[in-house]
Amino acid sequence: MNIYEKLQNMRVRLQNMQIKKSGKNKFSGYDYFELADFLPAINDLMKENKVTSIVSYTTEVASLTLVNVEKPDETIIFTSPMSKAALKDCHEVQNLGAVETYERRYLYTTAFEIVEADIVDSQTGKEDKNKSSIKPEKCEKCNRWIGDVQTDKRKIPAGEIVKKGMEDYNMKLCYDCYAKIYRQENSEQ
Repeated sequence: MNIYEKLQNMRVRLQNMQIKKSGKNKFSGYDYFELADFLPAINDLMKENKVTSIVSYTTEVASLTLVNVEKPDETIIFTSPMSKAALKDCHEVQNLGAVETYERRYLYTTAFEIVEADIVDSQTGKEDKNKSSIKPEKCEKCNRWIGDVQTDKRKIPAGEIVKKGMEDYNMKLCYDCYAKIYRQENSEQ
């Protein structure tokens, strides 16, 4: 088998293993894959398929090279731009280790097509008070997305708009539809 056949074989076998996510982001409330969740299975699959992997880093690029051990001139290279980390209360070397760990995870995730939600798993920190803390919702009246609204007096988060619509009219309403219903009710009185 050539390197591409071997890689596809390993991808399908890994997918059928139904690997579980053990990483937990408590702040944002989601689970994610850690290297330890899939790397042992990948190493077993690579051994069976006579493939090895080499991870390397430059200041600009991280790369994962898959090599067909039976034909070492057959390789597939996956790359990712390097990033930086600024973890709180950590030394420069610890930040470098964090970056390399994340880069490895994303390189293997790409190479073996490990599927997970499209979010930044490592993101932790304080909630942005200017952003809505609810998932995007559509208005039940006009079917538009409900977003934050800037009035003359203040910015109203989408979550507050949805909550008010549910409380007053038992519907998810955008600001415009809420205002229209409110005006209609008050003009009839």
